[in-house]
Amino acid sequence: MASDVDGTLLTPLGRVSPRTAGMVGRVLAADVPFVLATGRPPRWVPDVADAAGLTGYAVCSNGAVVYDIGADRVISAELLTPVQLTDLASVLDKALPGCSMASERVGETARDGGSMNSDFVADELYNHPWDEGAQPLPGHKRAYVLGHHAVKLLVRHPHMASQDMAAAVGPLVEGQVAMTYSTNAGLLEFAAPGVTKATGLAAVAERLGVPASGVLAFGDMPNDVPMLRWAGHGVAMANAHEVALEAADEVTAANSEDGVALVLERWF
Repeated sequence: MASDVDGTLLTPLGRVSPRTAGMVGRVLAADVPFVLATGRPPRWVPDVADAAGLTGYAVCSNGAVVYDIGADRVISAELLTPVQLTDLASVLDKALPGCSMASERVGETARDGGSMNSDFVADELYNHPWDEGAQPLPGHKRAYVLGHHAVKLLVRHPHMASQDMAAAVGPLVEGQVAMTYSTNAGLLEFAAPGVTKATGLAAVAERLGVPASGVLAFGDMPNDVPMLRWAGHGVAMANAHEVALEAADEVTAANSEDGVALVLERWF
């Protein structure tokens, strides 16, 4: 069992509903692993895992990181090098004038306090799309953002939708890096070539001895599409992006209506 987090497992208010938490508990009681597969970094996983009662694996950063929740340990990480980041930034600056950038790095654990806060570094203009009203992030010079290995490069544009950014950039970076997006609010996310939620989930499934045909996966955005196609049965939420709806084998109710729980109740 694998589920995206935002827009899928969580309600629109960012919570795990009692009904969904109850179903996750029934899945685990049946000795079926339940894996989180998210664009979030490891440090943003424990709160969700605690609410859902999960202590197993999480696929983080769109597949670039495999994280052991219970052990609070990063198992593996696929990295972009400073050279790759710098070359990519050059392409992005030309294709998306006025864009800002941030890099997501990864430590060994997610709960070790202040050291993990430095794992996200952004330039002076970058703001999170989900936190526009908050105080601006501490800004860094672009060289510092690009000068260390990272699991993800995030690119923002204040006047473009993510799908329009992807249309402009995609042909220029195809085969060089992995590109996706998890919101249409002017954000693109880049990882090492070939990295997707599907590759991360495949690594976890191999550890657990589960074939792709035995995986049920839930998602709602373009970054979930490879996972929905890879899994034996891919389920999109009713609130999903059109590309996720097209990739899925089934469409369930929206995340506001416990769509994940609705499907799980058929079997558990």
